[in-house]
Amino acid sequence: MTFDPNAAASPDSGIFGLNDTPESARVVLVPVPFEATTSYGGGTSQGPAAILEASRQVDLFDIETGKPYEAGICMLPLPTFPAAASREPEAVNPISRQVNAWVRDTCAKWLARGKIVGTVGGDHSISFGAIWAHAETHPGLGVLHFDAHADLRHAYEGFEHSHASIMDNVVRRTKIARLVQVGIRDLSEEEHQAIAGSGGRIVTFYDAELAEARFAGETWAQQCARIVAALPQLVYVSFDIDGLDPALCPHTGTKVPGGLSFQMATSLVGAVVKSGRKLVGFDLTEVAPAPDGSEWDENVGARILYKLVGWSILASDRNPT
Repeated sequence: MTFDPNAAASPDSGIFGLNDTPESARVVLVPVPFEATTSYGGGTSQGPAAILEASRQVDLFDIETGKPYEAGICMLPLPTFPAAASREPEAVNPISRQVNAWVRDTCAKWLARGKIVGTVGGDHSISFGAIWAHAETHPGLGVLHFDAHADLRHAYEGFEHSHASIMDNVVRRTKIARLVQVGIRDLSEEEHQAIAGSGGRIVTFYDAELAEARFAGETWAQQCARIVAALPQLVYVSFDIDGLDPALCPHTGTKVPGGLSFQMATSLVGAVVKSGRKLVGFDLTEVAPAPDGSEWDENVGARILYKLVGWSILASDRNPT
């Protein structure tokens, strides 16, 4: 049967209503339903399944990126991970190591086969394995980090792979060239000092400073150009949903007033690609579905995911090597 991109998606179809296989798809999505290190609200382990369900309502033609579905997009089956005996670090840390090793190995496997690989969480701690795999595959990689938080705390609450420590782990334990952060509006003094003392390896565009500059007349396009200029040629996007205005993600665990609109965030991703840089991979984390079934958070998450997929494909088309 010929696929009709204008028809309603079948309830048993794959991501975005497609039926691609990992072998046939150009984009492979790795779901990681894990949230053992959340420090406030929970629910992110349900994110991948909720995004899968909501994605079937996304129209496949995108005014900015065209027809990403034509390249083939597949989400792998949801894995299961062992449950920690308690929420104590000595119980959680070994499982976190196991999860991140699995994520790293899974991403590396599909990267080696020439796929564009995206990871869907889960809490933000799961991004470490994905960034690790991409940094090994793409020397000189820069990470563009959307978040309300700097995530530079060292082993927060005793968790080696805390969601609040993800970028500390990335900077210390992988060979990325630079971390560029945007949307940051909640951080500790220690994190602020780590940024200031990084020698330029961490470049943070604080939400308050960006807002003040816009109030004074700087346009978002000008700000995007400044942010993109800080990135190297090869870019990985790590997108914590709470980088957005919390009206767009009201059930995420650690929301903070302020943040980016949907259009601001997606236009920044687009600006990376339009600059000639190559978007080589991405993750989307901290999407927590509403307990009342309103489906708003996963609706927004699914659309962010489709934009990340679309811009990654366009970047690959423009920079095939």
